[in-house]
Amino acid sequence: MLITPEEIFYIVVLVFALGYIFAGYIKYPVQHIMNRKQEWQNIKFAAMIAAPAVILHELGHKFTAMAFGLPAIFKIFWGGLGLGIILRLMSSPFLIIAPGYVTVPVGTAPTPMMLIAFAGPFVNLALWLGSAYYIRTHKRLKQKTLVALLVTKKINMILFLFNMIPFPPLDGSKVLFGLIEILKNGI
Repeated sequence: MLITPEEIFYIVVLVFALGYIFAGYIKYPVQHIMNRKQEWQNIKFAAMIAAPAVILHELGHKFTAMAFGLPAIFKIFWGGLGLGIILRLMSSPFLIIAPGYVTVPVGTAPTPMMLIAFAGPFVNLALWLGSAYYIRTHKRLKQKTLVALLVTKKINMILFLFNMIPFPPLDGSKVLFGLIEILKNGI
């Protein structure tokens, strides 16, 4: 099965949670007095931008592992998601969030593990560069579209750069250790 019902549930939860969390940082581009309708617009707009960045990142890991014939399961990291919600409730000026992860078998060979680890950040790299390219090549964009693309570009740039930091448990450490292992022992 490509995606289990449990994973679909996790994706739905993440879309709403990420919309709520990022609504504190991403605002729908309209100049109105804040009310409930505007808050809901902010949540939907933030979910439209932040959820694909996070969910597609994790699905990149999952589908790459599956391409290697490995079982891979997407899960919510409730503690990391909860921390993001708490920071949003506190109106924190910064955001720390680790909402999900994909499990793969322990002992996976270095090359597949390195490629599985890189797949998530690669999705963010593609979204970052794709939105930057679209902005550059389409000069007459509606304000909402331009804002969405600019924020998509920024969020995916941050996710790519952050996840490629070579310190555990970040993806960059798995990529680096995989490269070292390959150079040491060959593919």
